Amino acid sequence: MEKYEKERLRQRIFDTVFEANTRQGKLFDICLLLLILISVGMIMLESIPSINARYHKVLIISEWILTSLFTIEYGLRIFSVKKPWRYIFSFYGIIDLLSILPFYIGLFFPAGKFLANIRILRLLRVFRIFGLTQFTHGKNVLVLGLKESRNKIIVFLSFVMLIVIVIGSIMYMVERNHPESGFTSIPISIYWAVVTLTTVGYGDISPVTGFGQFLASVVMIIGYGIIAVPTGIVTMEMNKFSNQEVPKNTEMCPSCGDDYHLDGAKYCKTCGGKLNY
Repeated sequence: MEKYEKERLRQRIFDTVFEANTRQGKLFDICLLLLILISVGMIMLESIPSINARYHKVLIISEWILTSLFTIEYGLRIFSVKKPWRYIFSFYGIIDLLSILPFYIGLFFPAGKFLANIRILRLLRVFRIFGLTQFTHGKNVLVLGLKESRNKIIVFLSFVMLIVIVIGSIMYMVERNHPESGFTSIPISIYWAVVTLTTVGYGDISPVTGFGQFLASVVMIIGYGIIAVPTGIVTMEMNKFSNQEVPKNTEMCPSCGDDYHLDGAKYCKTCGGKLNY
């Protein structure tokens, strides 16, 4: 009987903190989002010296209260899932953990607490809460596109890394006799190549020789083409998934926390766990 009551309690907590298609679940998530926005706003206000000096105690106490609530909520999520480790190492699980860790790190390293604004990423759940399945589908298309294109992007970035090393080395060889140009070492020259190739152009280092300026012009032109390549790779992969049927099922798997399943699915596609309807 005691085991049955525990499982019933676990299921009720799961329906509240994970599910968005129940009345209590939607109310819980809306309250959670409001608390997240309030918390992020207070962290921003605390970084303003004049406001922090006047309301420091209020901001600190409020942050303690909100972080305590987020910690309890994180504990309830772990308690309510059947396989806690799957949730802890899932995307949302990592985001939930990172949203509370900076506050505790800030107890030892004060500046670390400002990283708590990471919790704004938890607003990604807004698509599930309001049943915006078309946006949920868009999110999954983006994730799948990035996942499928990762090998091509890794190869491309490796090629770019080789280019900047070669260009930086050549530029150092050309400009090393002109200290006023700023090319004092190969690492500095590689830094210049990265800044120029990405078309950022800080201007803190610039060539003074004719050949150096010619090489810089070539790097700038190449940079425009390089920026477009990753976009094209990801877009091509996203197009493969964009026409897929948009599922309306937003139920969370009680085992691993996956929230993207086909309509009518009885089992989770990620871990094989049974879905609760």
